[in-house]
Amino acid sequence: MTTFADLGLAPDILEALTEVGYETPSPIQEQAIPTLLGGSDMIGQAQTGSGKTAAFGLPLLQYVDPSDRDVQALVLTPTRELCIQVTQAIRSYGSKKGIDVVAVFGGAPIKTQQAQLRAGGQVVVGTVGRVKDLISRHSLVLHSCRFVVLDEADEMLDLGFLEDVEKILSLTPGSRQTALFSATMPAEIQRLSEKYLYDPVHVKVKSDTLTVDTVEQFCLEVPQKEKPDALAKVLKAERPDQAIVFVRTKIGCDRLFKKLKDEGMNVRALHGDMSQGSRDGVMLAFKGGRVPVLVATDVAARGLDVSTVTHVINFDVPNSPDTYVHRIGRTGRVGRSGRAVTFYEPKQASDLAAIEKHTSTKMTPWEAGAKTKPQTTTAPPKRHEKPKREPENGTPPKPEEPSVKLIASVGRADNVEVRDLISALTKLGLEGEQIKNVTVLERFSMLEVPASEAERVCREASGAKVGNGELKLERSAG
Repeated sequence: MTTFADLGLAPDILEALTEVGYETPSPIQEQAIPTLLGGSDMIGQAQTGSGKTAAFGLPLLQYVDPSDRDVQALVLTPTRELCIQVTQAIRSYGSKKGIDVVAVFGGAPIKTQQAQLRAGGQVVVGTVGRVKDLISRHSLVLHSCRFVVLDEADEMLDLGFLEDVEKILSLTPGSRQTALFSATMPAEIQRLSEKYLYDPVHVKVKSDTLTVDTVEQFCLEVPQKEKPDALAKVLKAERPDQAIVFVRTKIGCDRLFKKLKDEGMNVRALHGDMSQGSRDGVMLAFKGGRVPVLVATDVAARGLDVSTVTHVINFDVPNSPDTYVHRIGRTGRVGRSGRAVTFYEPKQASDLAAIEKHTSTKMTPWEAGAKTKPQTTTAPPKRHEKPKREPENGTPPKPEEPSVKLIASVGRADNVEVRDLISALTKLGLEGEQIKNVTVLERFSMLEVPASEAERVCREASGAKVGNGELKLERSAG
């Protein structure tokens, strides 16, 4: 098995990776890191969530000289949210090296960002518009920039940023090393790469593939209210050595964990709102075999690689077929057989059908003692076909209300936690389930609320005291 040390990374970078819990490189990291460390330009085709930030961030950090205060690396992102995520990741990877990473994006005071750039900033991560603005004000100077990354270039194209991207690239040294990451390669992105990259290495990572020979796949139709009882029944019948129960949300993860624990089960929870120390404790207990059942969200379980997992239970239907493949790939490891059981509500039958098309596999209905091996279908998977929901009893299902992303002006620096933001918004009349995807970062937070409530919530939340800060909410520009 390849390790990060095998890829040629320096000891201080490896130490930081150990601290953030990275164990083995993902396919895009395994291919991209040696390519970029070798000095080549690169085109990387990989989906979001494949680990591409570390794929370009680690080589970038290895080449940055902490004693040189000039801007040595620039990462361009299409949206503010991605800019913040990439910045946080690169800061954690470079923590042992003393690298100063500055995020620049619209919707935040430009004077603050100008001050940060004057103070240092060897690595700048920014949205296209704000980077161009800072260059025009002579606050961002790129004459020493040796490394440029275009992250999610196809989204930059969709947002109409390509002309500005070219302008920025033209202001960087011709001797720079350039990495372009894009899930797809439309003609305009291909042309951009031919114009600005020198003899690039093309690294393409396919979506996760599934080895059905080692995983038996079952499905169980269960109404929402009966799912906890059905889970208890499945666990009792299956008697797993170790099982991961996947849920879609952090709130749902906590709720299910408490219910199973109240019933006397030896179970632990794992989700992104837990402290790093708590997550480490849960991972160690599960890997050590002291905990037979782990209730987890997808993001929290991303770095979890345990060869003794015998069962995966999808308590909630995954939000995409690729997520399903990634989840059930947690079992059936190292030549062992595994079993996966997916709960679905009657209205989710079409989601299940989409998964079956994607994996070319027909799931077997689960019942106690079921041993039937799933049958592979002859039809090839149609990965880009959107599932169509069929009417139930002649009535189409009620569509879920669209949500919008909001940026909150408070973060960890203000002693704010996820529950503080949820509490502040529920006081305005929102239900807890209406507040989704809450992410607390160092100086900002991100969340989603129903589109119909967004304007009112932004208006009424203004000035509320949250943690040690004053709350201000605004719609995301991304």
